[in-house]
Amino acid sequence: MGVVQSLLRRFNTECETGDQPVDEELKTHYYKSAFDKVYKSVLDLFVNEPFKVISDSKERGELTIQKIDRPPLFIVVTVITVRPFETAVDFKISTDGKKLSGTYPLLKHEALSYYEKLDKQLIRK
Repeated sequence: MGVVQSLLRRFNTECETGDQPVDEELKTHYYKSAFDKVYKSVLDLFVNEPFKVISDSKERGELTIQKIDRPPLFIVVTVITVRPFETAVDFKISTDGKKLSGTYPLLKHEALSYYEKLDKQLIRK
């Protein structure tokens, strides 16, 4: 990746995990567990302050969360069963807040911290 692309990404106000991310650290995490257990573990990450669950759709495997801290964040979590006892979790985090040093590093740190917490509770594939 070029220096210019890296510098421009630093000021992105959105960060997303996925199977083929631009940043390898943001690769989707797969867990050896049933959907219900993974979904509950994800929901448990966001039940306390400074989070507010805006939408909880277990049928679609999607949670929408607002972080009311500084900077305020909008988080969409997708939980998908890939096959029996293999469940994928992805995060899309965005903010309207701006930082002089760029917001992307903060958003990336948030996504990685959520994965770290899930990794302590669930077995990764």
